[in-house]
Formats: sequence, C-alpha cells, structure tokens
Amino acid sequence: MAKVRVGRVGEQLKKELSQIIQMEWKDPGIGFVTVTGVDVTNDLSQAKVFISVLGSDEQKEATLKAFARGKGFLRSELGKRMRLRHVPDLLFQFDTSIEYGSRIEKLLETINTEADRP
Repeated sequence: MAKVRVGRVGEQLKKELSQIIQMEWKDPGIGFVTVTGVDVTNDLSQAKVFISVLGSDEQKEATLKAFARGKGFLRSELGKRMRLRHVPDLLFQFDTSIEYGSRIEKLLETINTEADRP
C-alpha cells in the first residue's frame, strides 16, 4: 500500500513542478527545461527530480545552479498546492536518457545506411 502512495505522490510532484516551472518561476538562469521523472523515497523525505535541458553544457550548468537557488521557492509552492505534512527535499539531476536514446538512434541509422551499400 505504501508503494502505491509513494508512486502517486511522485507523479503529483512531477505534475506540480512542471506547472510551477512553466508558469510561475521567473528565473533568467533556466533554459528550456522538462521534468522527466520524480523518484520519492519510501518515507517521503527526499525526491530526486530528473530534468532534461535543451542547450549547451554551459546552459545546463547554469540551469542546475538556478534550480539550486530556487529550491526554497519550489518547495514552498509545492507546500501550497499539495496536502503533505512535510514537503520532500528536492534533489535535481540531469536525465540523460533522451540523449542516450538519440545517440543509439544515430548509430542504428549509420549501421542501416552502411548495410544498404553494396
């Protein structure tokens, strides 16, 4: 039963964070950000937020620093929107699965074009 609740809280955190980042958070340091997933611990004390950032490595680092600066704002907004006794501590990490998938796709495309050549 507890795992079901943890999953629901994680999905709700993802939805609310996406809305807050898109509509309300006005920080010039963030680029084009997508929240791809949220993993919450069983005791709901911490939440790993996986983000995907479109841009160069410098833009990604600036975005991660902006998230570190805005962690308090994001937690307070989550506290206003969600009925939780304690809002989890947010830990932001890059989600590299999209880049990894596009790299694999390019490799497969290269293999297919080489296989078509006689």
